[in-house]
Amino acid sequence: MSHPLDRAVWNALNTRLAGFTTSDSDAHAVRIDPEIGIFVSGADASPETVAAMTELARRHPGAGMVEHADGPMAELDLAGVEVSGRIPLVQMACDALTPGGPDLAYETLTEADAPEMLALALLTKPGPFRSRTRELGPFIGVKQDGKLVAMAGRRLRVDGFTELSGVCTHPDHRGQGYAGGLSRAVVGEILATGDNAFLHAFAEHDATIAFYRSLGFEIRAPMTYTIFR
Repeated sequence: MSHPLDRAVWNALNTRLAGFTTSDSDAHAVRIDPEIGIFVSGADASPETVAAMTELARRHPGAGMVEHADGPMAELDLAGVEVSGRIPLVQMACDALTPGGPDLAYETLTEADAPEMLALALLTKPGPFRSRTRELGPFIGVKQDGKLVAMAGRRLRVDGFTELSGVCTHPDHRGQGYAGGLSRAVVGEILATGDNAFLHAFAEHDATIAFYRSLGFEIRAPMTYTIFR
């Protein structure tokens, strides 16, 4: 597990996103602020790390872990913490966008948009999204008649890579090219900084994977998303 994306959560929370972790995180285990996200991760599969991760998961319920499916952490169990699911994901990466359509009119979302962002994410379920997830952004969005109907943004950041995340469109406004346009805009901004883009998608969602391939992403690794109750 030598590539920075093999352990993207651990690497992000110990480097570029260290300021978003809980005060009780340490060298063995880290937990992102529960109002910002669900991630918990550990240094390795040692008993010391398992104990530290267990304590964080108990103190901050609703934790989740994303690890390389072939790595030693993917099937990790925490003592007395129930696993409610292990979901196969694919991790995809992009170093250049494919040629795309016309630019999309969008705006950068602010704290004032936070309630609508959370409501849209809860309705469409693009992945874990909390009341302050927007702070990992920036996020951009499309509004119709003053209401947010689509958005996309950034989440994890590791050395050389930034994650595209939170891509979603209200069901009443799908088919307008919003997901593609917003994704292209975010990825274009990521690439302009010198980072490559990456994302996580459910392995069984063939249409989603095909959509991101059409933008220039390719699968680089199988991942496992473990949900702790």
